Amino acid sequence: MTSTTHPATHHTASDGKGIQITNTAMHQLARLCLEKGNDQVLRVGVRSGGCSGMSYTMDFVPSADIQEGDEVYEYTATDGASFRVICDPKSLLYIYGMQLDFSTEMIGGGFNFTNPNASQTCGCGSSFAV
Repeated sequence: MTSTTHPATHHTASDGKGIQITNTAMHQLARLCLEKGNDQVLRVGVRSGGCSGMSYTMDFVPSADIQEGDEVYEYTATDGASFRVICDPKSLLYIYGMQLDFSTEMIGGGFNFTNPNASQTCGCGSSFAV
């Protein structure tokens, strides 16, 4: 069963901005955040490399790693669990408006990025070009 069979509700940060996150991804991220501990935030960004020239990065980091200039977005899942997503301003230029989804498929499962700013994407799903 893939996440595409769930309602296509997208969550944005409490200010209405940031990355769009589907219900399935929200539940997965809230669960992972709970496992990581209270002082963790999800850093999302891009870096040079990958099949198409740029690749997505996503990792939990201590909240002390929030840098001056980082955008901080607060998300709250339907069960009330909340977590923060941070992104550096340079990466945000490439991923603003991106949708983050989660698939439970055995092959090709995991987090999936749909980026309206990408001019081409790679079959791996984690690489893109603008």
